[in-house]
Amino acid sequence: MHALTKIKTLAALGIGNVAHVAAYRLQLRLGIHPVQRISTTAPTGPFFRIPENPQYTDLPYNRQWDEQHCLFGWHKTPAHEAPDWFTNPFNQKRFPTTNASWWMLPDFNPAFGDIKTIWEASRFDWVLCFAQKAAQGDSAALVKLNNWLSDWSAKNPPYSGPNWKCGQEASIRVMHLAMAARLLGQVSNPEPALLQLVAAHLQRIAPTISYALAQNNNHGTSEAAALFIGGTWLHASGDKRAAKWMRTGRKFLEERACKLIEPDGSFSQQSLNYHRVMLDTYCMAEVWRKPLQVSAFSPALRARLAKATDWLYAMVDPESGDAPNLGANDGARLFPLTDTDYRDYRPTVQLAMALFQNRQAYRDNGSYNIPLRWLKIPLPATHAEPRSSTSFPDGGYCTLHANQAFVLFRYPRFRFRPSQADALHVDFWLNNQNILRDGGSFSYADDEAMQYFKGTASHNTIQFDERDQMPRLGRFLFGEWLQAEDVCHMTKVGETITTSASYRDWKGAKHHRKLTLSTRSLQIEDHISDFEEKAILRWRLAPGEWSIAGNTISNNVITLTVTSDAAIQRFELTDGRESRYYLQQTTLPVLEIEVTYPGTLTTMIAW
Repeated sequence: MHALTKIKTLAALGIGNVAHVAAYRLQLRLGIHPVQRISTTAPTGPFFRIPENPQYTDLPYNRQWDEQHCLFGWHKTPAHEAPDWFTNPFNQKRFPTTNASWWMLPDFNPAFGDIKTIWEASRFDWVLCFAQKAAQGDSAALVKLNNWLSDWSAKNPPYSGPNWKCGQEASIRVMHLAMAARLLGQVSNPEPALLQLVAAHLQRIAPTISYALAQNNNHGTSEAAALFIGGTWLHASGDKRAAKWMRTGRKFLEERACKLIEPDGSFSQQSLNYHRVMLDTYCMAEVWRKPLQVSAFSPALRARLAKATDWLYAMVDPESGDAPNLGANDGARLFPLTDTDYRDYRPTVQLAMALFQNRQAYRDNGSYNIPLRWLKIPLPATHAEPRSSTSFPDGGYCTLHANQAFVLFRYPRFRFRPSQADALHVDFWLNNQNILRDGGSFSYADDEAMQYFKGTASHNTIQFDERDQMPRLGRFLFGEWLQAEDVCHMTKVGETITTSASYRDWKGAKHHRKLTLSTRSLQIEDHISDFEEKAILRWRLAPGEWSIAGNTISNNVITLTVTSDAAIQRFELTDGRESRYYLQQTTLPVLEIEVTYPGTLTTMIAW
């Protein structure tokens, strides 16, 4: 069974993609990959100069790196000097090898901790922050920007150490350097050291683009964007190597948009935050091409990005900017031109909607308009319609609305590898508050956390026989991908909206879930059968004071009652975990309802 599962999963991933990954790893192991033959020298600054005519003096800038280091949107430590590019700030352990060629370094080192803790500062978020201040005439910010870049370049010589290991990380640096040049008005006449630094990165990215594409995720979109942005920049500056990089980047930006973005706007990674990463990437490519008078992207690309914008708009709470903690989340926020909270997705929605739909998502003059002002993009006159109940059948989502209630229903439609075992998960929001919650990710390097946060137990759904809905085949891979059955996308009668779907897992257990939302209640019916020993229904609740009376639990906002035609063996409030920011986890109450026989469990939530 295990061998058959692997074969089926490899086929689902795509034989060509699997072959590309295998060939890439084998060539690196044998020392014959073209990327192992590149070389260049580390550039020395200055990389930017103070603008002759400072602008933007009336605009707020991102202060998250003012006199501190800010990682993953929440971990802040007082600091004035450049980061230690190789020390994990969460445990103070230093990466064991910083001068070896990047391909000789392991992906995961339990003794060190999560490699993303050092990658984070090397993504160059601070470059944008300092460039904003410099664009307002702050010469000290310009000195700091050049000093930190010089320090990074000297201590991370091409292509040695962990910060050269990932092509996507290199790509994010290219995009941030380019956007800084745009803010400072130095796209057409950049400093030679800046172009040298960009070229060094493109030399690293280009030979491994096929590996990035084989992932069918944001690695391909990020690396294509870096090749396009950096390639057009270097080409305009007379670099003869750049024409190929530019063509490759444009080609795969177009191809990835049509392959990875579904017709309904869903993205291949089934992740709200990675959806933002993808949209920010395309936004940067779009705002970049205009100063260089590069030809427009195709109507097909723009159509997919318009749909992808609608998808994110449908998920985001317009009052807080927060959204369901759906899918994998590595803490990325690619275009931080405001110091709004990491979980505020409105700046991306507003920018993407302006660029790809010529509409504005949010009407008031909020902080979500700041990126448009920095980029000198006029606020469109046309407004988007308010969020409403919508079905996304290609990706497997329904959003339901009734007055102040919002529900996200997730069912399995896996054309691409699933990142979490979250089939039939329900997120419930009331008055902009997330009442029933998803778990998040926490860390990609912590094996125990990966087991928990990716698993069925960290979602609002049914778990059969204490197993995940799909068997695990690796750190980032499930087998026996689920496919939804009996899908009723959405029906509306008066003020009542219903939707439903089911699945049968690889061991034969079946779960059918029906949701009925009205203005004052949400009813969820779970029909379960064909499991062996037991089934556990979990409701992951917002932190707060909850009290149980019989089969009812309540706080000062809602009352949740569960009934069942099979005897309830356990109705218990337990402790669970959630991770709203990468490498941060907190506890939350989880209601567990356990049965040992097939039947129907009905949850009624009233407010």
